[in-house]
Amino acid sequence: MSLHLTKVTARIGARVTGVDITRPLEPAQVAAIREALNVHKALVFDATGLDDAGQEAFARHFGDLTTAHPTVPAVEGAPNVLPVDSERGRANHWHTDVTFVVNPPQATSLRSITIPPYGGETLIANAAAAYRDLPEPLRRLADTLWAEHTNDYDYAVPDEAIDEEEAARRSRFTSIRYRTAHPVVRVHPLTGERGLFIGGFAQRIVGLSVPESRKILELLQAYVTRPENVLRWRWSENQLVLFDNRITQHYAIDNYDGLPRRLNRVTVAGDVPVGVDGKESYAIEGDASHYTTVATVAVGA
Repeated sequence: MSLHLTKVTARIGARVTGVDITRPLEPAQVAAIREALNVHKALVFDATGLDDAGQEAFARHFGDLTTAHPTVPAVEGAPNVLPVDSERGRANHWHTDVTFVVNPPQATSLRSITIPPYGGETLIANAAAAYRDLPEPLRRLADTLWAEHTNDYDYAVPDEAIDEEEAARRSRFTSIRYRTAHPVVRVHPLTGERGLFIGGFAQRIVGLSVPESRKILELLQAYVTRPENVLRWRWSENQLVLFDNRITQHYAIDNYDGLPRRLNRVTVAGDVPVGVDGKESYAIEGDASHYTTVATVAVGA
């Protein structure tokens, strides 16, 4: 097998060559890519010649697909493809995809369609490295905490910046209200690694007030976004980035002066997160069964 990996940073990210992702993959190739994802958390592929159907077929090697999003419309005629389009809003906040449902996607693929001449990078952070960076007292505390994740918040946009178009986007995003409790420290089902499972949708620590919660979440989040833990990917056209949504966070930098920027996203259905005590996440509000199946983790998958 000719799969070749070149690390991009010490802690996260690798370029993958020697595999044509526009064609069906052999089981050994899928296993090698899965293992590389377990190690490097984010993988970059050449996607020349890949269309929406090809992106779906590639992602399907790793499990059932989710639909595009629980509340946001898909690409017309492609129900599994979400347009990540600067004209439809900017995801310039740290988050893990769709953690407000009980089984967020296990993996996310992003394919570059329209790239601005400057800016528009995607940051991807290694949440397992962040957990390992915690001092022992903070690690012990984090192991015991649960956080409530929800899509019903301001997405880090101040009220004075909200125009009618942005208000309509926000209304659509929260058209179904979701609240889910997840462990702050998630155990990865394939590697056994522990990672900080927080990000922008985590709004409150269970059992604490909002002000108390924010102080703790900000403290832990600062470890996730340490520069040493972050891959800053500068897109070129016809690239695909696959990242492990179980144990990373990401951020789309809004630094391109409003120029067109478009990626297409396809996500793979995930399992229900499990904390260090073996307890599973649980839904508080909102049914996401129209969006995703619940993945079963096979031993050795």
